[in-house]
Amino acid sequence: MTVIQAKLSERMSYVLQHPSSVDLVAVAYLHERIRQLDERYDRAPSTALLGPAGQVHGQVKFLRENATNPRVRKALFEVEAESAAFMGQLVWDVSQRRDHDAPVAYLDEAVTAARQVRDPYAEAYATLRKSFVALYGEKDPLKGATLAGQAAKVARSVSPSLTGLSLLHMAEGYAMSGDLKSCEAALTKAEAQLDRVGADDMAAEYYTVNEFSRLSGSCYFSLNLPEQAEPILRMTARALAAKQKSQAIALGNLALSLIRQRKVDEAAATMHRTIDAVELTRGGGGLNLAFAAGPELREWRHEPWVQDVNDRLLALMAAI
Repeated sequence: MTVIQAKLSERMSYVLQHPSSVDLVAVAYLHERIRQLDERYDRAPSTALLGPAGQVHGQVKFLRENATNPRVRKALFEVEAESAAFMGQLVWDVSQRRDHDAPVAYLDEAVTAARQVRDPYAEAYATLRKSFVALYGEKDPLKGATLAGQAAKVARSVSPSLTGLSLLHMAEGYAMSGDLKSCEAALTKAEAQLDRVGADDMAAEYYTVNEFSRLSGSCYFSLNLPEQAEPILRMTARALAAKQKSQAIALGNLALSLIRQRKVDEAAATMHRTIDAVELTRGGGGLNLAFAAGPELREWRHEPWVQDVNDRLLALMAAI
């Protein structure tokens, strides 16, 4: 630990014992802790991040409730919006996307904090994450599309990237409900946002051509058009090597697309790659897709390659 870190740690200990003394230095320290944990998200299992993130979130809320300086209180609301959204993401991951109430409660907290300080970016982001829960957890595509549309509307004035991401998930909601026309209309609007992204857009690193391709492929897969989904997902999976949790989702969808086209040799190889990625990160999205492929392999259940895949899925389930 450096001398500066030691002093900051001592300062935080004092502030937590005397919360009315909280200042902008302490707020910056808490914000940096959230940022550091968020940077580890694509490389570390969410179970390893949940404890430290929960501790920071609790400290932020405690200090915000006791802050007397208006500027400091405002800054704490801003950090709370960020930490609550991150907690919603982690709690949902750790539950393997089975618990919907706790993540949404955190995300509602993030929306409330963001509105308190008129932060449309944070509000849109938390609303977008609520759409994820509706789409992939509750399996309610119309609710998910509606929430994603709300996020796009809020984000429009501040972030083309976040607007584009929201429109992509709105498209996915339409795809899940079988509405090809509305899906492709939303995809067209989302693609238009790519040209509007500037250097000062806070979500620019998350809204890339790769992300657009990943979700476009997912849309065509949901529309039961595996022939159109496959080349998009294949290209995307290669491009997402550095983002293992996102890559696992792309691989899982690619495996399902291959199975539905009866390309069994390629499907087998892709299933093993999906399981490899999930074993590293325990990401809920990739995990759910890996297990969803199991029933679709029933036709070939007596084949050795299917038995190998099922053995690995059982081992994965036992390790959760």
